[in-house]
Amino acid sequence: IDSATMMNKGLEIIEARWLFDVPVDQIDVVVHPQSIIHSFVEYWDGSVMAQLGKPDMRVPIAYALSWPERLPRVGTFMDFSKASSLDFHPPDEEKFPCLSLACNAVKTGGTMPAVLNGANEIAVQAFLDEEIRFTDIAGVIKNVMNAHQTVYSPVLADIINADREARQGAMKNIKEKRDWLAQA
Repeated sequence: IDSATMMNKGLEIIEARWLFDVPVDQIDVVVHPQSIIHSFVEYWDGSVMAQLGKPDMRVPIAYALSWPERLPRVGTFMDFSKASSLDFHPPDEEKFPCLSLACNAVKTGGTMPAVLNGANEIAVQAFLDEEIRFTDIAGVIKNVMNAHQTVYSPVLADIINADREARQGAMKNIKEKRDWLAQA
């Protein structure tokens, strides 16, 4: 579900920001329809290093689990003679509002990324439980984020509290939506 909403890319922006101490304005998302390039980094000198492979997540997952070693082949080899093109374009923010919400959360900072994540987890589960539509996921998250009073220099207790409140807020938002639909 997070791939379909592009929330996974938004969460990866948050991860890159904090795990690698990269300023958010130096992180970008591009849509690559062929799904051959899984990630790339552009260096100061303009050179680019990319991780390419068939669109099969078993390979990057196996590498993540075995790093710094590599497991024996878990996927098939790429045949670059059959790769027709590598295309890239910016994401459509109207089509993928969850990506914009994640970008706003990381730019806001403080407790907001925890709120985004907590609300997303509840909204996705509600979709899986057929309580809301797929297109309602972003709205639930946005409503919870809009109601949150961000703590800008949080301690762990603030983050845990923000996550708990976001989950409760998302559940309340979903219940209100269900009740409204039942009356309509």
